[in-house]
Amino acid sequence: MTWIDLTRTIHKGLATWPGDSKPEILPASRIQNGDSCNTSTLRLSSHLGTHLDAPYHFEPGGKRLDDMALDPFIGQATVIDFTSQSTHISREDLESRELNGVARLLIKTRFGERLDQTDFSEDFVGMAPDAAEFVVENGIELVGIDYLSIEPFHQPGHETHHTLLQNEVVIVEGLDLSHLTPGTYDFICLPLKIKDCDGSPCRAVAKRIIGEN
Repeated sequence: MTWIDLTRTIHKGLATWPGDSKPEILPASRIQNGDSCNTSTLRLSSHLGTHLDAPYHFEPGGKRLDDMALDPFIGQATVIDFTSQSTHISREDLESRELNGVARLLIKTRFGERLDQTDFSEDFVGMAPDAAEFVVENGIELVGIDYLSIEPFHQPGHETHHTLLQNEVVIVEGLDLSHLTPGTYDFICLPLKIKDCDGSPCRAVAKRIIGEN
């Protein structure tokens, strides 16, 4: 089995959170201009494309990116499919799935394909606060989703983020889960190690575990 790339390609047309700047990849030196090598200057939001939230993103006293343990970023992950659902994911929705013993949970929605569009979709499917409580209560240490936020747009009080990040559940947003079907995978998702930062674009990959249907 080969590794599947779950990472959105960073380009200037990538959808961004409202108010965030579009990414810029600027030439710093170019061989064609007589320089000895090609280098570029990157200007990116810390929450661009496929990215990871550190607790500090919403918690002033929370861990910064460079303080986070590596273990949640690597290991078995379970993919569940909510592509037929137009409402936000609730505790009841998660209770209807077999998630006992799951350490990393990846949620596939019908909005994953929209992240390749330039315009932001406010009506994306996110995780309701009671679903976030379920994640914490069941010891899930990482939760990922295929649009730009785990939390519904304009949710009052940002309860979903607070519930997860106060309990140091790793949040990965903007995953490309289009090539994954429900089941269990080996999963790796590593952010850049940036001092005192609230999040980072990351490279995420998965490989189906042999024997899984």
